[in-house]
Amino acid sequence: MNYLENTEMEMMSAISSLEQRLITVRAGRANASMLNGIMVEYYGTPTPINSLANITVPEARQLFIKPFDRGVLKDIERAINEANIGITPTNNGEIVILTVPQLTEETRRTYVKQVHEMGENAKVALRNARQDANNKIKKDEALTEDQKESMQEDVQELINKYNKIVDGKIKEKETELMSV
Repeated sequence: MNYLENTEMEMMSAISSLEQRLITVRAGRANASMLNGIMVEYYGTPTPINSLANITVPEARQLFIKPFDRGVLKDIERAINEANIGITPTNNGEIVILTVPQLTEETRRTYVKQVHEMGENAKVALRNARQDANNKIKKDEALTEDQKESMQEDVQELINKYNKIVDGKIKEKETELMSV
């Protein structure tokens, strides 16, 4: 009977997933989350960089990665190169330095396209959640036709609300990417 709550939870999950994916799109500024998902081979075990080192952002376009164990410097450098994030690491013997290059207009437009695709994927997830809820409501024989219709309208209001949230997040990221 709590179709709306379940549907809203699914929609909130889609928004959360979108936010996580948007963080990985760089906007010409250094951000420690750029390194999320990069694994370093540490004593034969793939380990996230942030578990092996302190990551700091001393300037807007630089990241410093200072490992707890200097012996892993080369491994961190290799992992970043293999991750192909578009930034070449520099190793000075104590820390790995990443200097984020200024984005070109063409690169910005490419990133904006990626962001729009992410937004469209989030909207597909929202529509799937709506479809699932509507199917469950239609099959529930304990509900009257009026109750079913009312609940389906509530589900539609939910998807409208969450579509606006997706549009807002995409617009925000697009503005961030296109600002020089």
